[in-house]
Amino acid sequence: MNTKANPNEQLRCAVPLMLQWFAENQRDLPWRRDRIPYHVWLSEIMLQQTRVEAVKPYYARFLAALPDIKALSECEHDTLMKLWEGLGYYSRARNLQKAAQQVMTKHGGEFPHTYEEIRALAGIGDYTAGAVSSICFDLPEPAVDGNVLRVYTRLLCDARCTDEPAVRRDIRETLRKIYAETPEGTRGTLTQALMELGATVCVPNGAPHCQCCPVRDLCEARRCDTVSQYPVRKEKKSRRTEEYTVYILQCGEKIAVQKRPDSGLLAGLWELPHLDGRRKAQQAIDDIAAWRTGAAELISLRSCTHIFTHIEWHMTAVHLLVTKMPERFTWVTPEQLASETALPTAFRICLPDIITDPN
Repeated sequence: MNTKANPNEQLRCAVPLMLQWFAENQRDLPWRRDRIPYHVWLSEIMLQQTRVEAVKPYYARFLAALPDIKALSECEHDTLMKLWEGLGYYSRARNLQKAAQQVMTKHGGEFPHTYEEIRALAGIGDYTAGAVSSICFDLPEPAVDGNVLRVYTRLLCDARCTDEPAVRRDIRETLRKIYAETPEGTRGTLTQALMELGATVCVPNGAPHCQCCPVRDLCEARRCDTVSQYPVRKEKKSRRTEEYTVYILQCGEKIAVQKRPDSGLLAGLWELPHLDGRRKAQQAIDDIAAWRTGAAELISLRSCTHIFTHIEWHMTAVHLLVTKMPERFTWVTPEQLASETALPTAFRICLPDIITDPN
C-alpha cells in the first residue's frame, strides 16, 4: 500500500517540477527533434530492450533507407532484416512492417490519431500506444515502462509487484487521471520527462542520483531511506542453456548459410549450419560427411557464447575449408555478409575475423 494518503495530490505536485527539469536537462536525441508519428513510433520500438546509444545509428540508417511508412510497408523482407541486424528481437521489425501495412490499407497511409487505433496496430502494446498518443497527439495517455514504474513506485513507496498486470493497469489509470489534468500541449513532454527521469536520474542499475532529482523533496522512498526496495519485482527465472556446434564452411571465398524456420527464435533469418551439442575437431569433421561438402580441412575451433533473454547459447565454432558447395546451403561472399545477408549476432560472433574483416 502507498504510504501517502493522497498519492494523486503528490503526483500533481510532481508534474510541474518534472516538466521544468526536463526543459532544462533533456538529452538531445534524434527522435526528439520532431513529433512525427512514424519517427516516434520507430524509436520506441527500437528502444525496447536496447540501449539509447546502440539505437542511435540504427535509427538514422533505418530512416535513411525507409523514410516513411509507405517505404517500410513495401520493403523486401531480407532488406528489412539487414537494416535490423544486430538490434535483436527481430519480431519487432516484422511487426513494424505489419503495422505499416495496416496503416496503408486501413488508414489510407496516415498514422491513426486515437489511442485505440494506435493500440490495434501490430506489435504495439499499451506502452508504445501511450507514448505515441501523448507525444505526437497530446492525448492524456501515459506510457508506463520500467523507467516510469521505477519513478512512480519510489515517489509513492508503492510496494506492489510491478510485474503483475493488474498493478500496471492501476498505475496506468492513476497516471491517466494526472495526464487529463495536465495542461494541453504538455502531455507529451510529461511522458518524455518521466522516461528521462527514470533513465538518467532514478536509474535502473546502481544508486539513483537523488541530489539531481527534481522531485526529491516529494519522494517517499528517499524520505524513508528505502529507495533500493523499489520497484518490487518477481524473482527472475534462470536462463536455460543450450549447446551447439556451429560450422563456418568456407569454399573459396564463399561461406555456407541457410534460412531458419518461419517461426520460433530468430524466425526467417539466415544462420550458419549447426548441430546440437558440442563436438571435438575430428567428430565435427566426421559429422558433416552427410552434407557432401567434400574433403574438409580444419582451420580453427573456438568457443562462443550468446545470451538471449531466456536462453544462453554455448557454441563451438568450427571453421572448415571444404571443396564442394552443395545446393542445400546458400553460399555467400564476405561482402554479401556485410551488405546483404542478415545474420543474427548469435551466429555472426562465430565468424573468424578473416571473414568479417578480410582486409
